[in-house]
Amino acid sequence: MVDENSIVSRRYTYVRECNCPVEAIDIHHVLVKRSKAKRFFIYLSVFVGLSNSLFLVLSKNESIIILFWSFILSAFLVKLLLWKPVEKESVIIMPALGVQLETHYSSGRTVRRFFPIGKILRPVLLECVTPITCYWSLSLVVRDEEELMLVFKELHPPVKMLVPIWKALCATNDCKGDPDTDDG
Repeated sequence: MVDENSIVSRRYTYVRECNCPVEAIDIHHVLVKRSKAKRFFIYLSVFVGLSNSLFLVLSKNESIIILFWSFILSAFLVKLLLWKPVEKESVIIMPALGVQLETHYSSGRTVRRFFPIGKILRPVLLECVTPITCYWSLSLVVRDEEELMLVFKELHPPVKMLVPIWKALCATNDCKGDPDTDDG
């Protein structure tokens, strides 16, 4: 279900919750889309691993080392394909109190970080360049902290999803920022 409060890309879905009064709480979610091809390869790897185990039991002494290594390879592929444990990251903006950042993992674990509104100096939208890739990042400049606080620690959503969150943070923090004229 995509509405005017949602943005969809190849890997992520952005959703803004508006079930509270506008002034009370502003909630932004970035969800990870699950790939059907990835799910197919996981099932295929599990099938290969189970068939290797069955063959190992039935074959007694034939090429046990080869079967052992193929079982290890299948387990490694399943672990590699399942390693993205993050389901979503959320930004909860409470104008009177502060900003709460949440990371929700597939295991059910949730990590929360809270920043009081008085300690947030400014939200910044940055372009991060690495030797392999280039992506956008949303960070908070927090008083008494040496480093920028990343809003999305695990995910790298596209800039079209970060701009509405940045604007909401600027509105809460009374920044006079405009994404067209401001450096971020």
